[in-house]
Amino acid sequence: MYLTYIIDNYEQLPSIVVFLHSHKNGWRKAWHTDTPGHSNVNSLDLLNLDFVRKAGYVNLRCNWGPGCQLRDRHNAHVTPEHWHSIFGNNTTMPEQIAAACCAQFAVSREQVLARRKDEYEHYRNWLLDTPFPDQTSGRVMEYLWHIIFGKQSVFCPDSDRCYCEVYGRC
Repeated sequence: MYLTYIIDNYEQLPSIVVFLHSHKNGWRKAWHTDTPGHSNVNSLDLLNLDFVRKAGYVNLRCNWGPGCQLRDRHNAHVTPEHWHSIFGNNTTMPEQIAAACCAQFAVSREQVLARRKDEYEHYRNWLLDTPFPDQTSGRVMEYLWHIIFGKQSVFCPDSDRCYCEVYGRC
């Protein structure tokens, strides 16, 4: 759905787009939401929009687990086969790929527009056509969003700084 939204609205994107999971809150369903009560409503209320505009992309999860600990950086989810089918054979796959989990993030219009619409169509086609199960392909995308939106392959901001910059919880 994230890619479909970008493709369908590419020419008229709002200044900031926030991609969230469909559940509102709660420990069991929203354990990966870092704000009080594990609430996406709180996430949106606290989100520092000026920081999103400045950074271009922010992961809404500041907690490093899972995804940013050193043990998670060995590309267990993104294989060379995945990488090259998504980004092309003429690209070099990084030695390490890391970001806090769970594919909830905010991105500026400018950062989305840094890639052409046909690139997003290619990513969506990969998801639709890949022989990998949905759980695998979804996990691959989870650990590529930050790269797609211009961050280094290891994007693990200091947790305290992240909470301060993203949510104003300094």
